[in-house]
Amino acid sequence: MDQNSIDALRAQPIAPFGHLIDGKVVSASDGATMDVISPLNGAVLTTVARGTAQDMDAAITSARAAFGDGRWAGQAPAARKKVLHKWADLIEAHALELAVLGVRDNGTEISMAMKAEPGSAAATIRYYAEALDKVYGEIAPTQGDVLGLIHREPVGVVGAIVPWNFPLMIGAWKLGPALAMGNSVVVKPAETASLSLMRMAELALEAGLPPGVLNAVTGEGAVVGEAMGLSMDVDVLVFTGSGGTGRRLLEYAARSNLKRVYLELGGKSPNVVFADAPNLDEAAKVAAAGIFRNAGQVCVAGSRLLVEAAIHDDFVAAVIRATEAMRVGDPLDLQTNIGAVNSEAQLTQNLGFVDTARAEGGEVVTGGTRILQETGGNFMAPTIVTGVTPEATLAQKEVFGPILGVSPFETDDDAVRIANSTVYGLAGAVWTANLSRAHRMVRDIRTGVMHVNTYGGADGTVPLGGVGQSGNGHDKSLHALDKYINLKTAWIKL
Repeated sequence: MDQNSIDALRAQPIAPFGHLIDGKVVSASDGATMDVISPLNGAVLTTVARGTAQDMDAAITSARAAFGDGRWAGQAPAARKKVLHKWADLIEAHALELAVLGVRDNGTEISMAMKAEPGSAAATIRYYAEALDKVYGEIAPTQGDVLGLIHREPVGVVGAIVPWNFPLMIGAWKLGPALAMGNSVVVKPAETASLSLMRMAELALEAGLPPGVLNAVTGEGAVVGEAMGLSMDVDVLVFTGSGGTGRRLLEYAARSNLKRVYLELGGKSPNVVFADAPNLDEAAKVAAAGIFRNAGQVCVAGSRLLVEAAIHDDFVAAVIRATEAMRVGDPLDLQTNIGAVNSEAQLTQNLGFVDTARAEGGEVVTGGTRILQETGGNFMAPTIVTGVTPEATLAQKEVFGPILGVSPFETDDDAVRIANSTVYGLAGAVWTANLSRAHRMVRDIRTGVMHVNTYGGADGTVPLGGVGQSGNGHDKSLHALDKYINLKTAWIKL
């Protein structure tokens, strides 16, 4: 990856995208389109189909037919594995194209996007390709003249709704295990970041995935997302995004066929730093990166910094230095550390959180403003607010932007109480040289993921899932397969 190659791809026009239904690229049923606005400069990049409920129904019908005739589910595991490996090969071959396309669409800095998007997506598809022929049934411990068998079968049609922050990575977390288990899938990308995921879906067809096994429909969540949620022909619905949308999807499931719904929702992840941390300078740099990379638009971002009172002022000063050394700017520049906020609406919401934090007694010690307005893009200075009480809005509500709230604590129990004082429980971290304390924090802080003396970087071998209002079910690892299979008992008289 070099700057000249990135700039060459940046300059290329982007053809309009239609839906991908039954192996064909098609327009919306009414011909409507949506402009794709780049967060880098506010310019229109291209258009995507503005899907209708009829479009989503057509995609689901295609997926149901593909599942029913066994064109994918009925293939031998070795054949499915071969196709998925070919898909991963193509993602890797088109990695820079996919990464630049995604950055132009959602604003993630390219240095992060290459690894986190096509790099991660290809690795995820390969992981589940290798896993699919290692999933066995079971023989129950019955006695006498009875044989009890437990079969694992694909669920049928999976609906996947993918967010805008990491569409390839999170998309692969859902598509990889669902397809590996023999299901058919309909995926809906986010309105503000559809392009790279649509292109990755096209590559799946090129790899040999049969038509109808993977369909992709663009459009507004209130239209095509609702149609997916209310469908009587979707067996499992998987979603990453906001709590409000997650609640609506659960309601849709209740109003339709009681489809299983798995949700990875928001977080207010606590990053807890004790005075005995083995390297406070390193902890400060990682704390800054843990909230400000991708402009804070990361579900597991360490958005709450809890610092032992004895080192609070010195540590906050170190985090400020690390933050102010990070370069905000053009996300397609390899020297950029923090890219663009995904949309104008998201940026406005972020700035509103800063105003609220000030009104509630917080002190903005760096950042807090929109910057680089002359570019026409959506850029915000990384922001640190001290004096944030556990009850403050900034400590309770997910921002999904480059804003870090800092709170002091006195004791271990104090740290746990503050860490657990939100409705969320997605991720967290503790920095300490005390092994016993580290294990207590892992045990007592209610999260799906806990880091010790690091933040982020957990790979696909371990699950990601939340507790509380951070959702249910797990992405990544072999545990993700459980969402996409049904267990069937065979009770046989011998």
